[in-house]
Formats: sequence, structure tokens, C-alpha cells
Amino acid sequence: MSDKILTKPFTDMKESPGYVRMSLAAAITLGLRDGLFYRSAKLQCINILMTYKEGCSANCAYCGLARKRVGEFEGKSFIRVEWPIYELEEIITRMEEHQDRIKRICVSMITNPRAVQDLTKIIKIIRNSIDTPISLLVTPTLLKEDDFIKFKQLGADRIGIAVDAATPELFDKHRGRWVNGPHKWSTYWNMLKIAVKIFGESMVGCHLIVGLGETEKEMLSTIQKVYDLGARTHLFSFFPEIDSILAKQPQPPVGSYRRIQLGRFLIDEGIAKFDNFAFNSVGQLVDFGTPEEELTKVIDSGIPFMTSGCPDATGKVVCTRPYGDSEPGPDIRSYPFVPEEEDIVQIKKQLWSY
Repeated sequence: MSDKILTKPFTDMKESPGYVRMSLAAAITLGLRDGLFYRSAKLQCINILMTYKEGCSANCAYCGLARKRVGEFEGKSFIRVEWPIYELEEIITRMEEHQDRIKRICVSMITNPRAVQDLTKIIKIIRNSIDTPISLLVTPTLLKEDDFIKFKQLGADRIGIAVDAATPELFDKHRGRWVNGPHKWSTYWNMLKIAVKIFGESMVGCHLIVGLGETEKEMLSTIQKVYDLGARTHLFSFFPEIDSILAKQPQPPVGSYRRIQLGRFLIDEGIAKFDNFAFNSVGQLVDFGTPEEELTKVIDSGIPFMTSGCPDATGKVVCTRPYGDSEPGPDIRSYPFVPEEEDIVQIKKQLWSY
């Protein structure tokens, strides 16, 4: 390896680029926190988040990092768990010690004017220390096309863009002007197209959250749109964050989430298209437009109901985000492992529950 780029000059305060927040799951994986995963789930992607004293300037209705959510940024939870702050050099050292287990690192931006410049520094620091593949979860509101080119040149191989809402109306309601947020639907989709142009087919992930007020038909139409652009969908079930604007909104019915999971898999794997699907009068998916024998085989594999995220070099999803959208227990929404036979029995019941 070449000499490391030292982060010490940047660390007068515990802010990026010298310091980052890390998911509790990643901290446990690297031995920085004690803990066990329900059913021995594994995490092979280290998820880190940029951090600044002033926090994120966005105010997304469902997000624990929202500007108007009570508390200091450093103490705000994200995806309902703590994200402790660590020195980036310490994280890299730990990753070097666990190279056999860690297959990817994902760096997430927040909406902060310093984030674009500091992200380039973080990529350099990581790439000059370890050769683990780097994904970026970026904020299109802050970016230009040249930024994507630079990110790729510096060594990032995948990009994630969290559109989250399935329709422009819901995007505006939960992320835009209705909540005094800076984000625009058109900006996100334009940057999604640019990311695909620069990083290539299937190298861009679009995050979408089921349960923000859309119908199954609307969500699957958007998933098809993502696929047609050359990106792939990373799907989440809405999971209310305490003290957020949507804190009292319930999770989507599990049957609805299962149908969208299966529909997403069929679309992203090129097995079926949105036009093949049939919906009832309230937009619920009632027919997948796929031969029964093939559909049964896909369901029995359990794979559609696993976490969808960035893969390793073999194509296996390693950003499994254990229990990121449900409590550990029998009501798993996105399985961080291949569902077992008993899980498949339950999934089949859920799939056809309306």
C-alpha cells in the first residue's frame, strides 16, 4: 500500500473528514461496540456517515437526522439506532484487521455545504490505506456532474441516491417545500441519470422507501423507471423514527411490502416488467404476470425478501443492514440472510394477505 494520507490536520473538532459516524451494526462488526445480531446475521459492509457540528440542513419528515428534530446532531439516531463517532483512521485500522470479513465500505453524505469537498478527502484517505470497494450514498442537491466524475476517478465504484419517495407529490411533501426542505424531485432524477452515465449500468442504486403514502402500483411503476434508467432499486420498509414528523405513522402492511419486494426482484432481474403486473382498484398488486412455476421457484429461493443493496465482487449483497427497517424478531421486513424454510412458509402467507 502507498503511504496513508493523515487525517490529523482535519481533526481539531470531531467532524468530517477526520471523524465520521458509524452504524451501530458496523461498530459491532469491527469490535468497537459489544453486541450480537439476532439469528447470527452478518454485516460485510461498513456504513459510515459524515458528521458536522451544525448537522444536516435537510428536514426530511421520516429522517432521524432532520434539521428540526430535537437534539444536537451528534446525538440524533438514524434508522432508530445510535451512530457513534469514530476517527476515520481507527475505522480503517479495524477494517485492515478484518479484511477477510469486510467486503465493502459505504460513505454517506449529509446535506451540508462542506460535504462535497470533504467526501473527496475521505475517498482519498480510504483508497490510500485499503483496497476495499467504496460505495457512496450522495446528496444530489449539492452535486454537479463533475463531482461524479471526480468520485469515480478517486476510486469509488458504486453510487447510491436516496430518492426515497415514489411520486413527486410525496417527495415534495416529505422532503421538499412542505417541510421547508431543500431537495427537489427533478434534481434527484437528473442526478440519477448522470450517475448511471458515469458509473455504468447496474452500478447505481436508488433507495426507495415503502410506506410513505404511495400505492403498490405507484411504487412498482417507479421501480420500473429506475430499472429503465439503468439503475437498480435498494428497497426499504418505512420504520418510524421517534420525534420525527412521521413518528406516529405506522409501518406499511407486511403483505404490501412483500409484494413490492417480489415485484422489485422480478423487475431488477429482468424476469418481468411493470406492464406485466395487474392491480386491483386501490392499486394493490394481484398478479405478477409470471408463469406460476417460475414464480414459485423465485419465492422459494427467498432471495427477493432479503435486503437489496450493494454487492461484493461476486454479486452477493453485502450491505445487509441487519434489522434496519424492523425490530429483530419474527417480523423481519428485509432479511439479512437467506430465509429458511420456516421463513418461506410465513412469507407466502404474508404475500397474499390484503
